[in-house]
Amino acid sequence: MKQYKTIDIARRIGIHVNTVRLYEKCALIPKPDRLPNGYRVFTDLHIEQFKLARAALRVEVLQNGLRKQAVNIIKVSAAGNYEEAAALTRRYIQQVDQERKNAEEAIQITRKILTGLDGKEHTGIYFTRKEAADFLGVTIDTLRNWELNGLFTIKRRENGYRVYSEKDIQRLKIIRSLRCANYSLAAILRMLRAINDDPAANIRTVIDTPNEDDDIIKACDKLLTSLAEARKNAVYVAGQIEKMQKMTK
Repeated sequence: MKQYKTIDIARRIGIHVNTVRLYEKCALIPKPDRLPNGYRVFTDLHIEQFKLARAALRVEVLQNGLRKQAVNIIKVSAAGNYEEAAALTRRYIQQVDQERKNAEEAIQITRKILTGLDGKEHTGIYFTRKEAADFLGVTIDTLRNWELNGLFTIKRRENGYRVYSEKDIQRLKIIRSLRCANYSLAAILRMLRAINDDPAANIRTVIDTPNEDDDIIKACDKLLTSLAEARKNAVYVAGQIEKMQKMTK
């Protein structure tokens, strides 16, 4: 195989030389051999591993251990355990597909709930916070967190206690479904505000499209888009693993 210096690798990959050393320190690439003078020697195998690592780390989706799994795939591949890395990548893709299915299902549930809210008469039944939490299968702290983040506003009785109406419960079901699908509080709030302004708004588009003035964290709040990108990167990673496995035979 052709040999490369650290500076050669940095230029080929488009990163700083210190980043090359960091990848080595974090075991994201095979440990390079060294010349008698101490200089590192890299090969084409290192270049392909760098490409794999860069693709795997490009994912914006952080929930349910996906980021951790991606790092694990990189390290297993860097250690030369290509069969195990390939198996881990297949499981990763399966989980990404399930996450996408969950996200779409949450949107469908939301649409059904919103449809059911139209014209529904209130029977006068109210829930305390504990009753609402028990009914929804969430904790009181979760309800408090959703309220503090502006996802809903609850009326209070004269004694100051919160009371939850049936309409409140329906709204909370929407929030619960979307949270189960790993939509962030910011995305849910964006959707709820849009629906209040226009009941006919496209839920999928609204929840997956941050506002122009959103900060950088919210700008990554595109679950369906990010999951699709994660899957594409994972397929590329699988191809890289197969390629490197052939290079070592």
